[in-house]
Amino acid sequence: MPLLSCLPFVLLSLFQFQTGFSALIASLKNHHSPQHRNPMFQTNQTTCSLFAGTWVRDDRYPLYQSSNCPIIDAEFNCQMNGRPDSDYLKYRWQPLNCVLPRFNGLVFLSKMRGKHVMFVGDSLGRNQWESLICMISASAPEMQTQMAKGDPLSTINFIDYGLSISFYRAPYLVEIDVIGGRRILKLDDIYANGNAWTTADLLVFNTGHWWSHKGSLQGWDLIETGGKYYKDIDRLVALEKGLRTWADWVDTNVDVTKTRVFFQSISPTHYDPSEWNAEATAIVTKNCYGETSPMAGTTYPGTYPDQMRVVDEVIREMHVPTYLLDITMLSELRKDGHPSVYSGDLNPAQRANPDVSADCSHWCLPGLPDTWNELFYTVLFY
Repeated sequence: MPLLSCLPFVLLSLFQFQTGFSALIASLKNHHSPQHRNPMFQTNQTTCSLFAGTWVRDDRYPLYQSSNCPIIDAEFNCQMNGRPDSDYLKYRWQPLNCVLPRFNGLVFLSKMRGKHVMFVGDSLGRNQWESLICMISASAPEMQTQMAKGDPLSTINFIDYGLSISFYRAPYLVEIDVIGGRRILKLDDIYANGNAWTTADLLVFNTGHWWSHKGSLQGWDLIETGGKYYKDIDRLVALEKGLRTWADWVDTNVDVTKTRVFFQSISPTHYDPSEWNAEATAIVTKNCYGETSPMAGTTYPGTYPDQMRVVDEVIREMHVPTYLLDITMLSELRKDGHPSVYSGDLNPAQRANPDVSADCSHWCLPGLPDTWNELFYTVLFY
């Protein structure tokens, strides 16, 4: 029977996943703090845990100015949008037992000559893609480039080096289709997206935020899995099924002699000041507005994202080597790095009401995603 004629019946028979999924939910929720796999690299004969450390002030930062990088979307361009403070730009990530090499855009271009780098995921992936372009361009401001912006694919070509760096928008990685006026999130289907990824020499995936949206922000009307349709299911289960579909695609389609695969861990949000301020009350702003400095120390006092337990489990079981860029903890310490009300999407009335309008999900550029790319650079070349 055609899908469109089935939908009325489907809507009458929506139901939750049963015992097996309940067991999975219990397993995920009962995990203790994840045992980080501490990706290691060798530099000067010293073993370094890249993702454990602290933020230190460094006046050599930022690595570029927003005014010199027109690729930055208005929603990330906090300085252009009137953010009055700039100390958030002056911090460098310091791993506990080593120093990160300073990013060099000319080295990146030289070592990636002739390659195709592709970021795949949601707007946090776009945040990182734009950051990398700005960082490279700052090293060679006169270099000839060619930009093609589109949806889902945008690409910049660094012509002299034959290097292309793309962003492919796929917030869930798996497919979402509109059928009969309803948005169907297909947890078992990824190949239409995946066909666009096969040309890349280096793939950097991310997903996370869209899986937890509810109400008007929810991105689907129905979820399809196992040939059945659901109005909603446990969000961790949905994420886990979607990631396993993605992992199966990688294991089946990636040629490890040609392509390297990275997964960017969950980028945290800062909407709850009680997570970092035990004295926060109703009088205190309800989000990241007004935050101008990172958390001190090496650990975040709030709740570690449950989604990362799912990510970690799926990646551990993959056959294709997939490097987890574990930026979650170091990003959690950066409550000061979000656009807040300094986003190009807001009008003056919205900016005057941060409790409703503040963006505490994305990141200012220059800003935190530059550190993600410094870590990416280190893993690639050191």
